[in-house]
Amino acid sequence: MSKGLFITGTGTDVGKTYIAGLLLKNLNNSGFVCAYYKAAMSGNRRDREGTLIPGDAVCVRNVSRIAQPLEEMCPYVYETAVSPHLASKLEGGPIDMKKVREGYLRLAARCEYILAEGSGGIVCPLRYDQKKLFLEDVIKALGLPTLLVADAGLGTINGTVLTVEFMKSRGIPVKGIILNRFHEGNVMEEDNKIMCEALTGVPVIACVEDNCTDIGLGGEFIASLCE
Repeated sequence: MSKGLFITGTGTDVGKTYIAGLLLKNLNNSGFVCAYYKAAMSGNRRDREGTLIPGDAVCVRNVSRIAQPLEEMCPYVYETAVSPHLASKLEGGPIDMKKVREGYLRLAARCEYILAEGSGGIVCPLRYDQKKLFLEDVIKALGLPTLLVADAGLGTINGTVLTVEFMKSRGIPVKGIILNRFHEGNVMEEDNKIMCEALTGVPVIACVEDNCTDIGLGGEFIASLCE
């Protein structure tokens, strides 16, 4: 039976997509049949034929070297670089949970492990009209535990602690924290790691430097985080 893990972040542009690619790379290299999934992507570009290309999916595929077709990776792709709830208001095509879940289950039928990625931070509205849909609703509907990606720099203690506390209050399990853009030997960033663990009770499982090509976590360990 397929297992999965949801990757969220303390905010936008903390490196969730790149981290997802590195995790999938090691799962794939360990011989696991794995896939990537993201309910909604905003801020995408069109190709010469005018087709919207899911940029995050392209990035993940380039980093991980998995052969998954792009059309399987994301059911909702928007052009405007705003929150999905607003992008769908501007462009049409509001997110429907049934479609999101069906896409995930199709992957689950043939993959051992699926890494799902969220849009923006944990408090991300995916739809806000006559229906209300948030990122936490997707996590719960898919029944997944999470990893939290945070920037290693200034301000990460506050952002990380608040995000973890919010997730705990919503009954969302957090398996670990990954600090991205980490500089070994940097006194502040080394202390941020210590403080994030101390104040959340959640382990920092990886500190990832800029332009990293190996996250330093084995495929078996990554698989053990999935449920």
